[in-house]
Amino acid sequence: MQVVILIVFLAMWLHGSVAGQPSRDILHKIVARCLDSSVPNYCVWCPSPLRGQCALDDDCRRTTEVWAQTDDYVVIRDIKMCGCSADFVHGLAMSRSLVSGVEDPKRPAGIWPFAWAVARQRIPEEMEIGLAVNPAHLRSQDYLHIHLVRLRQDARRRLAHRSPLRVKGLEEVWDAAARHAAGLGLQSYGVIVTRASDGNFLVAADGGSPEREFTQYVCR
Repeated sequence: MQVVILIVFLAMWLHGSVAGQPSRDILHKIVARCLDSSVPNYCVWCPSPLRGQCALDDDCRRTTEVWAQTDDYVVIRDIKMCGCSADFVHGLAMSRSLVSGVEDPKRPAGIWPFAWAVARQRIPEEMEIGLAVNPAHLRSQDYLHIHLVRLRQDARRRLAHRSPLRVKGLEEVWDAAARHAAGLGLQSYGVIVTRASDGNFLVAADGGSPEREFTQYVCR
């Protein structure tokens, strides 16, 4: 009986639900356990295996699709793409080291140019690209993930009202966002990044969810 209880608890833990509470580290588990299918017991320890690697069907919501990865970063398909048309794009760029979010002093500057490069492969028109990260109080996962998405049609008008800062390089995003947030008096904030018409990048901090406010984050 004890063995059965242990197995049930382990299964619930791996799938991110104990006592009905959703797990806030699902993305961390995917990055830590699912990117290398050659490790021992991969299909046991990985909560969302790479497609075709385990005795599962290729159900979109139960598998991981990697778009790009390096030693430091990875981009995977967001489950919000499941059931959508082929032209809908929503990816997640993440650090392979543990970083909680915008507030984490270990947040890597290099994740932004990496995310933008991958987004360009999926969204050819740069002026349509939006990179967004939500604030700590509005996110579902305590693991830094940048949303790679298309902008809403009215996103640039909305963004203009926030007086975004201009930066030449994407490595400057975190510093620019912190300055922008300080100017708005925001303690907890998300970040939206777009391409400016002059070739630079626009960066703004937002106290709400930039993903929802500025991007086509779900398909209609």
